[in-house]
Amino acid sequence: MTNEGLDRENGGSMDSTESRWVFQDEDDSEIDSGDRDTVDWDGDDLTPINGLELDSEDYEDNNVEEQKLIRTGPRVDSFDVEALEVPGAQKNNFEDVSVGRTILLAFQTLGVVFGDVGTSPLYTFSVMFSKAPANGNEDVLGALSLVLYTLILIPLVKYVLIVLWANDDGEGGTFALYSLLCRHAKVNLLPNQLRSDARISSFRLKVPSPELERSLKIKERLEASLTLKKLLLMLVLAGTSMVIADGVVTPAMSVMSAVGGLKVGVSGVKQDQVVMISVAYLVILFSVQKYGTSKVGLIVGPALFIWFCSLGVIGVYNLIKYDSRVWRAFNPVHIYYYFKRNSTKAWYSLGGCLLCATGSEAMFADLCYFSVRSVQLTFMFLVLPCLLLGYLGQAAYLMENHADTTQAFFSSVPSGAFWPVFLIANIAALIASRAMTTATFSCIKQSTALGCFPRLKIIHTSRKFMGQIYIPVMNWFLLALSLVLVCSISSIYEIGNAYAIAELGVMMMTTILVTIVMLLIWQINILIVLSFVIIFLGLELTFFSSVLWSVGDGSWIILVFAVVLFLIMYIWNYGSKLKYETEVKQKMSMDLLRELGPNLGTIRAPGIGLLYNELAKGIPAIFGHFLTTLPAVHSMIIFVCIKYVPVPLVPQNERFLFRRVCPKNYHIFRCVARYGYKDARKENHHTFEQLLIESLEKFIRREAQERSLESDGDGSDSEEEYSFSRVLVAPNGSVYSLGVPLLSDFKDTGKAVMEETTSEELRPGTSSESLVSDAEQSLEKELSFIRKAKESGVVYLLGHGDIRARKDSWFIKKLIINYFYAFLRKNSRRGIANLSVPHSHLVQVGMQYMV
Repeated sequence: MTNEGLDRENGGSMDSTESRWVFQDEDDSEIDSGDRDTVDWDGDDLTPINGLELDSEDYEDNNVEEQKLIRTGPRVDSFDVEALEVPGAQKNNFEDVSVGRTILLAFQTLGVVFGDVGTSPLYTFSVMFSKAPANGNEDVLGALSLVLYTLILIPLVKYVLIVLWANDDGEGGTFALYSLLCRHAKVNLLPNQLRSDARISSFRLKVPSPELERSLKIKERLEASLTLKKLLLMLVLAGTSMVIADGVVTPAMSVMSAVGGLKVGVSGVKQDQVVMISVAYLVILFSVQKYGTSKVGLIVGPALFIWFCSLGVIGVYNLIKYDSRVWRAFNPVHIYYYFKRNSTKAWYSLGGCLLCATGSEAMFADLCYFSVRSVQLTFMFLVLPCLLLGYLGQAAYLMENHADTTQAFFSSVPSGAFWPVFLIANIAALIASRAMTTATFSCIKQSTALGCFPRLKIIHTSRKFMGQIYIPVMNWFLLALSLVLVCSISSIYEIGNAYAIAELGVMMMTTILVTIVMLLIWQINILIVLSFVIIFLGLELTFFSSVLWSVGDGSWIILVFAVVLFLIMYIWNYGSKLKYETEVKQKMSMDLLRELGPNLGTIRAPGIGLLYNELAKGIPAIFGHFLTTLPAVHSMIIFVCIKYVPVPLVPQNERFLFRRVCPKNYHIFRCVARYGYKDARKENHHTFEQLLIESLEKFIRREAQERSLESDGDGSDSEEEYSFSRVLVAPNGSVYSLGVPLLSDFKDTGKAVMEETTSEELRPGTSSESLVSDAEQSLEKELSFIRKAKESGVVYLLGHGDIRARKDSWFIKKLIINYFYAFLRKNSRRGIANLSVPHSHLVQVGMQYMV
């Protein structure tokens, strides 16, 4: 097999974005370790391997027995010639910011990220002692010791010091971890990956290390096993469903525990009145969500700062006034004595103990709103010290007041400061409720981009930071469910158990995914990985066993809700995968287009037709439906595929990839518009059209440049000299040798899979000057044709492909596809809605696939 890439002559940098690692077999032929070249094949020519559609070259490469890793320069495919302009790696929005900006971000994190964990002192001891009543000072010390070490191990060690670094270029959450894994291994079940995706500058794959061999074995195992891919997806979906469930139970728990302080300040207040006030608070909370994270963060940041300072001051006051001996709780032996005295009751109380770590996942899921450093600094130097002082102060009070455990926090507040603290506690509770709500929005956007959640309307609330979003439908959905939870389960003890279930579910999924990241991507020592998974997964399983034992007290509602969300996401992913695979199988043959001729068997009217489809390769079957349905088609057709790739952001100059589908006189192109899951598709249709046409013209000019280089080398004395003596200077200054012509014809048993015009081929006796002149004329003629077509107008051709289960399918498959998936698809937002295209520019045709 010959080398089809472009070998860098000038050595190349050691940066992983400037070079690549490939396998090399014994005869020195290279095999790209990423996706191979993708060309247009007829449906019958595809060979399915492990669920992916590969061409014959892919199939041959899988038979290589002995391989070794070598470093070589970046490769360029005719499908994305413009990728030669790849700039430096795209940096996160928060990198290299000033000290003042970091401090401002750290201040904002109080109101957005730490509200949840900051209000945990309101209810942690109350829920713990409802399961295991305090019978003496030793029980208080044991419970405090449990809380202190839970707070240190889970929020600090696991999340702040480890998990935050597993972010995907500033994006956090379970789907960000899944995206990170999809980028390093082909574990995505949707077979629309392209080799060119790996050359997006923000891909930034890690170069090999001494742990590479183990990493490659894990990668091969994941890619080869369909069962492991499905299991990985199910773990991610389960974690995401728990995050959304957290977004329901967090507002209910925070608000009710804060309002419940009225029963301490006013003796006549009943629980029903607490519920009514909580309902009013929740309505206000979700109503202001639309104003965005930055605006609300700046407003509530000072309030949370006052709250954390109040926790610290009250804690110090109680330590001085009551019993400073509670510092002994830092000795973990008190945990042993606590379990020895209370046994089963102490085990039940673990669910309440975990509540001190609620909001830990919000620190990771909300990372897209802020920088890692700002979150770490705020937690370690403000949040954690204040929380520790707050819990120590409560324990000091309870050492002398064992009967006040039902409202431990408000009972420990000095009488003169009760109402100011009650007011700031309620404000903090309202703010805390937003923590998981913003995390929910972030996770839903990520899952939607990766094909695992129905499309919803997403509003970007910040012009500067694209990760700050608001989803109206989910906002009111979360409000409704929170109100149902508050009205149906009025006890904070039962809500606390549901809270712990949701929190532990996402914590365990995060632990498993970060473990895979450590093995596959970080490639760190296996002993460190084993220590991480044994300590934290073992700890979380222990907590989970405790809360599951009490699931019958009403907290089962949150489990049912999480299961429903899981099914929605899995059904959407399953239906989308079947639809894509069916479109791949039924795509049009290139032979048919060649038989139809340049006019495609119909009339070619002036203008550009943008045919939207989901295929990244091949001619969609819906195009044949357009040819038979419409009286005429446009003089230029561009197949547009909106494709989300597993990176947070795709630079604008790397957005579009083009390939000529047929001979030049057909004027048919394919365009893949690539977006990251963090990208905001806010451009109107005029802007989108302008960017697309500019990128198309750039592609055609580069294509002509390559042909000119090929023509210059034809006068060499031998074929060998022709093949290896030519060079190409890329726009970024890199020098490449042309081993094989980039745009040479692909041939397979007489069937051309991509044809190019032959008008520029060398003819005997033709001078190089006349050849260059002909090439320039041909280029200007085609560019002029594009401009005239653009002036005639651009029309969006939308093919709505629906799927139905075959009559001989299983009953469950019919139920899922014909009813559940059809309902979700009917009520989801169509992808074209983001471009705000006028109806006068739309032509829609429906088509049904049987799966």
